[in-house]
Amino acid sequence: MSDEATAEPNEPMFRISEGDRVAVTGAAGFIGAAVTRALIERGARVRAMVEPGRPAPNLDDLEVEIIEADVRDETSVRRGVDGARFVFHLAALYGFWPRDPGVFYDINVEGSRTVLATAFDAGCERACYTSTVATIGLQRTIIGEAAREDDPAQIEHLFGSYKRSKYVAEHEVLRMAAQGMPLVLVQPTFPVGPGDERPTPTGKVVLDFLQGKMPGYVQTTFNVAHVDDLAQGHLAAIERGRQGRSYICGGENLEMSELLATLATVSGLPFPDHKVPVALAMAAAWASDTIEGRLLGREPHVPLEGARMSATQMRFDDSRARDELGYSSRPAAESLVDATADFLDRGLLPTARAEIVRRALALRPT
Repeated sequence: MSDEATAEPNEPMFRISEGDRVAVTGAAGFIGAAVTRALIERGARVRAMVEPGRPAPNLDDLEVEIIEADVRDETSVRRGVDGARFVFHLAALYGFWPRDPGVFYDINVEGSRTVLATAFDAGCERACYTSTVATIGLQRTIIGEAAREDDPAQIEHLFGSYKRSKYVAEHEVLRMAAQGMPLVLVQPTFPVGPGDERPTPTGKVVLDFLQGKMPGYVQTTFNVAHVDDLAQGHLAAIERGRQGRSYICGGENLEMSELLATLATVSGLPFPDHKVPVALAMAAAWASDTIEGRLLGREPHVPLEGARMSATQMRFDDSRARDELGYSSRPAAESLVDATADFLDRGLLPTARAEIVRRALALRPT
């Protein structure tokens, strides 16, 4: 995040108005549900497109029209986007270990092409594609700087099928934008907050800490953002973003030790003071990937891609979104309070630790 004074945001080119029909793919997901909530607050009529057969607890009690749609199937996608003024495409397959790597490309690349082409054919005025900061080069982070949208990725650093497929998908979306399709891209950093069902990698760090499953840590850097701030960034991108332009939406850059220290303060739980060398973490991941993944054909307990991520300084600069979109984010501590409270309310903490956390949250100023 830039500390410099920001410029005036771009004038809105579009406005999401009360009564507008808006389609959201991946609406049952963590960020997708937050975007859906933000749209409802605007008075939009949301068509929530969800994976067929997948439970959607994040959409419970929300006034939305739920459409089951496989993003690879044009017919079901058409039902979701027909008549929508705006489309937010967030659906993607995410994971560190692919049993079938081809599925990542089917969903993340071909699915994105299908959703966006179908949306514009159906009369959509503008679409927002959710990419990822994983497609951005991290050369700056080696010298302690934050990566930006225009930093080119080094192909050899695109570890795993998820990153590679999202990189290709982003290229295809930018090709569509260059051909005139009204598109804008958002690259969210690492979300935390309520509704992290899976959880995401950052959410898993928080949950592992709260559950007492983190005896040590690898010193890396995360850019931590509240999921509701990321949602507002998506809406601002649709309204103010420049054609074919990408925007990092993030929050605070925190080293792992800083993140855990904040969590300790928030939760009242002890800080795990054992720092694990990167080489040891990589060796454990290599062994887990080889034995469990390749020999036994099951998801490794320590995925190699996850270990590589933990060995990377994922520091990002979101000043473009702040300057051009008027994007803003709350302090990381507030985001971690909301994430902690949500995991506690869902009954995911052992009883003794839950009581400590409950007391700590109750003592926080309101």
